[in-house]
Amino acid sequence: MSDDVTVHDPAQPVALIAGDDLSDADPTPGMHRRLASHSEGMWTGTVDTQPETVSGWHHHGDHETTIYVVEGTMRLESGPNGETVIDAGPGDFIRVPKGAIHRESNPGESVSKAVLVRCGSGEPTINVEGPAAN
Repeated sequence: MSDDVTVHDPAQPVALIAGDDLSDADPTPGMHRRLASHSEGMWTGTVDTQPETVSGWHHHGDHETTIYVVEGTMRLESGPNGETVIDAGPGDFIRVPKGAIHRESNPGESVSKAVLVRCGSGEPTINVEGPAAN
């Protein structure tokens, strides 16, 4: 085993979190997040965004976030005045740095679905008015 891998409890079994066991979490207008697991340092779950819906502005505090788009289209606006825009589709990953103010939207005609993994501490979602100007 590599020296940089820490084994905490090799006898602890893996766990299944069934899709039906996810719970509503971290509300942001325009998005439906569901929590799979939240432990020290990691938050995992899903997000569904209805067609032609734009979320409220928010950030994820001290959490780095990775989004994996499963279905549909996801657009993220960020940066000064929200001028940086990216579009992602099924199979794409999106990285959201900690503290980055952004909002998601679904410009498509079907529900977008994504898997979220956040690593960090503190509140996982903080809703705000919008990004600062240049």
